[in-house]
Amino acid sequence: MDIAAYMNEVGAQARAAAKHVARSTTAVRNQALLAMAQALDAARDELAEANQQDLSAAKASGLDSAMLDRLELTPARVDAMIEGLLQVAGLADPIGVITDMVYRPSGIQVGKMRVPLGVIGIIYESRPNVTVEAASLCLKSGNAAILRGGSESIHSNQAIARCISSGLAQAGLPETAVQIIATADRAAVGELITMPQYVDVIVPRGGKSLIERVSRDARVPVIKHLDGVCHVYIDSHADPEKALAVAVNAKTQRYGTCNTMETLLVDEEIAADILPLLNAAFVEKGVELRGCERSREIVSEMTPATEADWEAEYLAPILAVKIVDGLDGAIAHISQFSSRHTDSIITENYTRARRFLTEVDSSSVMVNASTRFADGFEYGLGAEIGISTDKIHARGPVGLEGLTSQKYVVFGDGHIRV
Repeated sequence: MDIAAYMNEVGAQARAAAKHVARSTTAVRNQALLAMAQALDAARDELAEANQQDLSAAKASGLDSAMLDRLELTPARVDAMIEGLLQVAGLADPIGVITDMVYRPSGIQVGKMRVPLGVIGIIYESRPNVTVEAASLCLKSGNAAILRGGSESIHSNQAIARCISSGLAQAGLPETAVQIIATADRAAVGELITMPQYVDVIVPRGGKSLIERVSRDARVPVIKHLDGVCHVYIDSHADPEKALAVAVNAKTQRYGTCNTMETLLVDEEIAADILPLLNAAFVEKGVELRGCERSREIVSEMTPATEADWEAEYLAPILAVKIVDGLDGAIAHISQFSSRHTDSIITENYTRARRFLTEVDSSSVMVNASTRFADGFEYGLGAEIGISTDKIHARGPVGLEGLTSQKYVVFGDGHIRV
């Protein structure tokens, strides 16, 4: 296959399809989503057969158990894909919404209208259900999509692609509105991220190496986050029960997510009282604690922490623990080591909470809440395409609105400028 020629064709088709999707009605896009759900339900046997091909190949190549689990399409996961499509169909359509309309002294009215971005390229690994999530969010927000899944899930993704194409056709939308790249050749990624004439934004979802490569080589804007080095700071004015519950949940509710706490900061004033309680709770959960020198003076069984632990995203039952000199020390540590994803303070002091919210420069900043809430569904977005730690365009969980932009609209009645 001539990868450059193939990707050029895919890009041209996506750009043409984007115009049709942008001018389609909410009802038509919802019809497509519901038809996709029906097609997935009817294709369960085909999906299982394709997924088994991928699983067999992955096992033969020595893929680890965690990756095999992410790759598997169980009946429950097919149910979840179908439910996801129904939920996205039920979300409010952001396209065409006009806000901030005001009269200017000249008599004209000026406002902002929400519009699609155009063509969105999404690069992801392993989980074939991301194909449905990405397709549904892009379509609902009026965009065309080019999806490039992992090579290990190519048969599963192509089976899902046929269901998506069927749903688009039934709604009268071009089947090229959502295209799943049909080759596992990595050169396709290189082409996709360097086609500004066809692609308006790239969203990489995967490991750090993938995101670093895309960020480095892309010639189109990228919505991304590299790491999820999330902190919980227990202030001297914290309620101990709240602190214990939030800290344990932030770390142990799920280990392998980007919004899981990786570093626990404790105010020196309360460290002697609360660290033994925290240690007991984490040991019971099977979490290894890696503590600073001051932490180990209180809980000697902690593993000594190294400098590398303060910037580690473990994605595992390991937690870095550090005693800090009050709120100033916590903010300074977060400023140096946070990945700007999600950071939380546990305190009953309103003034300190407000200062933490103001001075911690992350995409989500929380008070008395687990970092695990940094999620599109939990934020009421319905679903998310990913998390952005950038400051331009989209920041934090990226849902439907994050896949759109705004343009100014002006209403007059024969007004002329004098």
